[in-house]
Amino acid sequence: MATAVIMPRQGQSVENCIITSWNKKKGDRVEAGEILFSYETDKSAFDEPSPVSGTVLEIMYGEGDVVDCLENVCVIGEEGEDISSVVGGASSTAAAEAKPETAEAVGEKAEAKAVVGTEAARSGNRVFISPRAKNLALSTGADMSKVTASGPHGRIIERDIDRVLDAGERAGTAAVEAFLRGEELLRTEAAEASPKAAEAPAVSAAAAEYTDKPLSGVRRAISRTMHASLSEMAQLTLNASFDATEMMSWRASLKANGEALGLGKITINDIVLFAVSRALMQHLEVNSAMIGDSIRTYAHANIGHAVDTERGLLVPTLFGADKMTLAELSAAAKAAAAKAREGALTPDEMSGGSFTVTNLGSLGIESFTPVINPPQVAILGVCAAVNRLRDDGSVYPAMGLSLTFDHRALDGAPAARFLHDLCTALENFGLLLAKERAVPAASL
Repeated sequence: MATAVIMPRQGQSVENCIITSWNKKKGDRVEAGEILFSYETDKSAFDEPSPVSGTVLEIMYGEGDVVDCLENVCVIGEEGEDISSVVGGASSTAAAEAKPETAEAVGEKAEAKAVVGTEAARSGNRVFISPRAKNLALSTGADMSKVTASGPHGRIIERDIDRVLDAGERAGTAAVEAFLRGEELLRTEAAEASPKAAEAPAVSAAAAEYTDKPLSGVRRAISRTMHASLSEMAQLTLNASFDATEMMSWRASLKANGEALGLGKITINDIVLFAVSRALMQHLEVNSAMIGDSIRTYAHANIGHAVDTERGLLVPTLFGADKMTLAELSAAAKAAAAKAREGALTPDEMSGGSFTVTNLGSLGIESFTPVINPPQVAILGVCAAVNRLRDDGSVYPAMGLSLTFDHRALDGAPAARFLHDLCTALENFGLLLAKERAVPAASL
């Protein structure tokens, strides 16, 4: 019996994925567990293994296609099996082999689809829109008048909002809210677009000196999120530094003598994360997110840990960091970073953060302005240590911290107090550890 391979749902918030590559083609033999295709969400990448052994009888989607979660992607079985009940019509591979349609025909189909979408997206004043698409529209101020619904039964889904955002169409949060209340009608400008394909310009010799690379799903998500962050938030950055002498001394002691305590691999970043998790519990207003017109304050420090990967910046969440010992937090951060670099993080592992820490100090950056990860109200940038002179003429390592906060949700004074207390905790890291009883002072 033929087996349909579906697009998995990677997290409750994921509605669709993009197929990035196929390892098999129609007619190929595949063994159970062998990788069929690779795909990505807007936050991570995955490989999909074959659930069974057999022959690839049909492939419904090609590379670059956006596929709704739980939709059939391909069919595996034995040669000669009837798969019409699974395929349900012409396949993408068959379509690809067919004669290309004219530009006029393509334009007509797009126009027809757009009309259906606009009619189906509403019933009276009710708007059919997925929760993820709704949140994206509200956070970015997407122009809902330009949206064409493409989801099941005329539902507006996230990719519909993405298309509008990619075109640079924004109308503001107030307009989105009005649309969702049914005060404005959804319309499309597909009919106004020319169905004629634009003629490609002649390629000059200079064209060979550059390459164009489409944005990946992750890069698009980063671009969209950062733009929305700067567009919607009243962001302000405070800069401070602290004497890192004691912190670095403790780090050196841990590196030399900490193996027996399970602390030999503690990094400066681990130390900062640990201190941040404790400082946030003393300043809960910083450990917050702005959801619409409400401020959500978290009871625990769910710290987003920014990780540089080949696919772009990924931010896994260290849930309950305030409840972890230094050793536990260090292990969790390293495990999350490894999964990020392997492309193995799920969307759920990159959501739910209450605060974010990003470290450019290892790259020699002495000061920068980190951009808030919405809907959080603050983010901390960790900078490089530079030598400074004390009043007595001695030299000490001063490490910089840059705190960006959303002034809509947080005033300057409480933000400054958080940064001050964090600097104090890091300057006196031995006392912080002793207080936490993570490492008794007598042990080192």
